[in-house]
Amino acid sequence: MTRHTYLVPALIVAITAALYAVKPNDSNPVHRFIFLSYRLPPDPANPGVPAQYGKGLWDIAFVSFYTVVLTFTREFVMQELLRPLARAAGIRSRGKQARFMEQMYTAIYFGCLGPAGLYVMSKTPVWYYNTRGMYEDFPHMTHEAGFKFYYLFQAAYWAQQAIVLLLGMEKPRKDFKELVGHHIVSLALIGLSYRFHFTYMGLAVYSTHDISDFFLATSKVLNYIDSPIVGPYFFLFMCVWIYLRHFINLKIILSLFTEYTTVGPFELNWATQQYKCTLSQYITLGLLASLQALNLFWLFYIFRIAYRFLRYDIAEDDRSDAEATDVDDETEKRRKKALADDKSNGRASGRSSSAPRARPANGHTK
Repeated sequence: MTRHTYLVPALIVAITAALYAVKPNDSNPVHRFIFLSYRLPPDPANPGVPAQYGKGLWDIAFVSFYTVVLTFTREFVMQELLRPLARAAGIRSRGKQARFMEQMYTAIYFGCLGPAGLYVMSKTPVWYYNTRGMYEDFPHMTHEAGFKFYYLFQAAYWAQQAIVLLLGMEKPRKDFKELVGHHIVSLALIGLSYRFHFTYMGLAVYSTHDISDFFLATSKVLNYIDSPIVGPYFFLFMCVWIYLRHFINLKIILSLFTEYTTVGPFELNWATQQYKCTLSQYITLGLLASLQALNLFWLFYIFRIAYRFLRYDIAEDDRSDAEATDVDDETEKRRKKALADDKSNGRASGRSSSAPRARPANGHTK
């Protein structure tokens, strides 16, 4: 029986929408949960400049609401759309269906947010991963609506992913501890970069991980459905991963030793919100270095998968226990029925050894 886990978040979203519909304007407190807060009055000297938004505690309400929205979206899309798609693709094992659904949802999300991040970046001085633009005119205390929505929506996504991890909504992988560490570092980077105005740097880090995550998720999906292009596509994914998560991010880390201190102000002044100083430099370096270390850890796994594929023609992510242990339920039922029939016919001892050996859930025998 399917558990409709999307019903509770759907109810919360519906109640929130109903409360706003009673008085649909910005005087309604619910407005701050659904729409961006802290819109600044237009600048008479620059009438053509898009509206700017500041920051404040009500932004937490916005992130909280969209965390619930994304919880509903994830569960609904996976259960009502992706599970039937998995079955149509011939995936029968429940464990493999779950992995397919998780990765397909990830691919859909980052397939949308990856290009959105590049679009937002194209309208800032950070395009194309221009590290100097991260520090010019610091502090970056206000942003256009598109930038702020993107940044906070991404914060909601990572908050929702932390909930998925805490509630055990996905089967733990062998690298569970590293995954927890990644979520802690990511949430720390998001929260601190927003509060202390390092959002341009955060935008670049967001983008590099979003795009590489899209290619990672789609490569797994192709493997689950035994696509003939899984080999060349995995090579493409490796190139994207190395370029974005290592080359670009190491470039950002290098800028902490050069442009961070030379471009823009370099002082700690709480009154003027100037936080680009030695303390923030060390904190930023520590978090980005931790993130890079985790990415290098996963790069080792990527190279190992590539080696096994080239050497043994096995495309398998051995971090996932479920992918190696889940057996097709229908196949198992048929096997048990065959054994029962053999016993009833007095031939169990002669045929039990010839019963079909179950294939691993990833579609490759070991």
